[in-house]
Amino acid sequence: MFHKAVIAGLTMAAALIATPASAHFQLIYTPEVNLARPGTVPFKLIFWHPFENGHAMDMGQPEEFFYVHKGKKTDLLDSLKPITFKGAENEAAAYEADVKIKRSGDYILVVKPAPYLEQSEDIFIQQITKSFVNKGGLPTDWMEPVGLPTEIVPMNKPTNILAGSTFSGRVLANGAPVAGAEIEIEYMAAEPVMTENKAGLPKAVPMPGGAVVAITDANGYFTFGIPKAGFWGFAALGSGPEKEHEGKKMSQDAVLWVRAYDIQ
Repeated sequence: MFHKAVIAGLTMAAALIATPASAHFQLIYTPEVNLARPGTVPFKLIFWHPFENGHAMDMGQPEEFFYVHKGKKTDLLDSLKPITFKGAENEAAAYEADVKIKRSGDYILVVKPAPYLEQSEDIFIQQITKSFVNKGGLPTDWMEPVGLPTEIVPMNKPTNILAGSTFSGRVLANGAPVAGAEIEIEYMAAEPVMTENKAGLPKAVPMPGGAVVAITDANGYFTFGIPKAGFWGFAALGSGPEKEHEGKKMSQDAVLWVRAYDIQ
């Protein structure tokens, strides 16, 4: 029934529209998401424009940082350490954490960052972000909602998408599907250099025509063809229930990162 529901919901295609290419994206990044053995995994939390290796934004102290493994939530907020991340254009306040991964299965990493004031638009942005690692190849709960105010639930295993295939997700707000949500899609062309807290060399450049965008259908589903190996981010803009912060408008977004591989 799960697969039938997914197939029934996947009725739309991704499109390019004339919106700014420099999309804001919250990252929870570690270079290797498929782990063969237990250990301590480093993560970087960065608010950035990774497709164009563009402007980085200062992060405030996150409101929440945790993982969910086999339905159990583990708080990681105390593990965060402030860092300065250097992109191609500027430096910005960011965070890092070392997370112990022991048991096999999926680990859903979640950060609820402090709202960020985008002064050029006089609005706040809060991107509630999910990322994944897996130990031992054992699938457990990657497809389960976490219960966030807004989130994207993956319909494909997010740690080993095949480049050239498609990825589908479902946008939820307080557990209910969000129809007509605008999904900005970002390729992490420049990946962070973990030991140096700076951007690596970009592997691609944004294409003409503005941001890559998809729209959810009546049941909150969207589908996108993954053309290239690497990390892909999906941001459901304004899908969250909170619309104001400190007297200003706020876009509370759901962000999801997946990892794609070429077939060798």
